[in-house]
Amino acid sequence: MKAVLLDKITEGKDIVLSECLVPEVKPGWVLIKVKAFGLNHSEQILRRSEINAAYIQKPVIPGIECVGEVADPSDTDLKPGQKVVALMGGMGRSFNGSYAEYALLPRRIVFPVNSDLPWEALGAVPETYFTAWGSLFECLHLKKEDTLLIRGATCALGYAAMQIAKALGCRVIATTHKESKLPLIAEVDEAVIDDGRLTGKVHGVTKALDLIGPRNLKDTLTAVEKGGIVCQTGILGGVYALNGFDPIKDIPNGVYLTGFFSNYPTQQVIDEIFSFLNEKKLVPVSGKVFDFENIQKALTAQDGGKVNGKIVVRV
Repeated sequence: MKAVLLDKITEGKDIVLSECLVPEVKPGWVLIKVKAFGLNHSEQILRRSEINAAYIQKPVIPGIECVGEVADPSDTDLKPGQKVVALMGGMGRSFNGSYAEYALLPRRIVFPVNSDLPWEALGAVPETYFTAWGSLFECLHLKKEDTLLIRGATCALGYAAMQIAKALGCRVIATTHKESKLPLIAEVDEAVIDDGRLTGKVHGVTKALDLIGPRNLKDTLTAVEKGGIVCQTGILGGVYALNGFDPIKDIPNGVYLTGFFSNYPTQQVIDEIFSFLNEKKLVPVSGKVFDFENIQKALTAQDGGKVNGKIVVRV
């Protein structure tokens, strides 16, 4: 089969497809014929730095998510030809991931789905919509009467969160730091240029999804109403931790702070996501679709930030 084999720091423009053996099945693992997969910031970090870590056995096939069909269910309860999604749980780091024509994955992270969406649309769902769903409902307890602030909305996760929240009936305020990107969030109720300070500029916010991260988190906490909830899920701001953060002083009285970590998908949540997409007749949002033989172009586009939204690779 063809696959991306990563053994050193590699920019997208230097990625090539290699020939390797189709993985042999083993108990508890499922062989998936990959039909599509999305690109993620996590994989970019792997390519650009984390690949040098001693805990990653090299070469490794990257990719933390995929959609496809069961090629060989081994001893699991799945059936050949069954439509599935797979994500997280060590994909592309602890074991080979989805940048390949076939992926051998543990049953615990493989989930049957009921959907008539084309593969390239399905490919935009697993990691992005699971993260959006968990952030909005598990962490923010989002209801249709809420006013939701999405800070850093012009990314794949932001677009998915906007789509879900609008379909639910929420009032949505979305931000971008570039005026040129305002048209990308024009569908929301209020589009705001984010200059680093939103407190006093947005009003009535009951729930906030912060995708910028620690760089502006203190300001997000003071931008919501008393009783509001802030979920910090993204780290687009490039700051990964808050030094000197004082929870007593920096979290306003009556405001709640939480975060979502997407490493633990379940069948129940995957079913809820696809039921919602089916019920609302939503087509998952993607920025651009590349064929697998053009994976180098896809990763170059990712590195250059040239695509607004989720990049999907069709195998």
